[in-house]
Formats: sequence, C-alpha cells, structure tokens
Amino acid sequence: MKYLLDVSALVAFGIVDHEFHPRVADWIDGLASRNALGLATCSITELGFVRVVAQTPQYGFTVPEARDLLMQIKSSHPDTISFIPDNHDIAHIPIWVKYPKQVTDGHLAQLAKANGAVLATLDRGIPRALLIPE
Repeated sequence: MKYLLDVSALVAFGIVDHEFHPRVADWIDGLASRNALGLATCSITELGFVRVVAQTPQYGFTVPEARDLLMQIKSSHPDTISFIPDNHDIAHIPIWVKYPKQVTDGHLAQLAKANGAVLATLDRGIPRALLIPE
C-alpha cells in the first residue's frame, strides 16, 4: 500500500523534536517490518512542510534550511518516498467537503485515491484517510 503523507504527518516524520515524531516513526517502522512501506509526498505536502517548519520558531529553520531538510529526508529514503504529481483542479474536490478547513484535506484524499494511495494523517475525521495509530 502507498500512503500520501499529509503536512502534519510529514512534519512529524521529519522533525525529531516534534511531539508526534515517535508516533509517526513507529508507524513507519511497523510498515517497513512488514515490507509494506510506500510513502509519498506531493507539491502541497512538500510546500506545507517547508512553510510549517520555517515559520515555527522552536524548529529554528529558515526556508532554505527547511527545503534542504526535506530534500535530505527524501534522498535518504529514495526507495521509500515517491512523489505524486498533482494535476487535480477544483473539479476533483470530493462532495464531503463542506467547510474551508476541509478543502486541502479533500484535495489530498482525492489525489491519493486517484494514484492508488491512501492519505495518511494525524487529523481525525477525514473520510477514507488513515489516521496514523497512537
């Protein structure tokens, strides 16, 4: 199975000091131990990673440093992390999206589905997404 990491999961995976890093790392280790590891990013999740990491003072990264960190993460897992190109416009937003806070989640869930993946997240309530277990 391939899992498209949302921004929160990607940040938790990439930042060792993040409160949910152990949760995400344990889940990924479990997938790897079952040879079921297939992670993905896309433009939205990568841009979101850089934005969050660079604007969170306790992480202490500039935009170029956050970009470099993400590039390092991806290059250290070349067989594990793939990139899903995003060619979905607004017509692909699922019908369950009713509120502004759901727009990106809906987009990512639909992008994952269209590419044979499942959206992996730390956020509850996203239809057909995998809530990374505690």
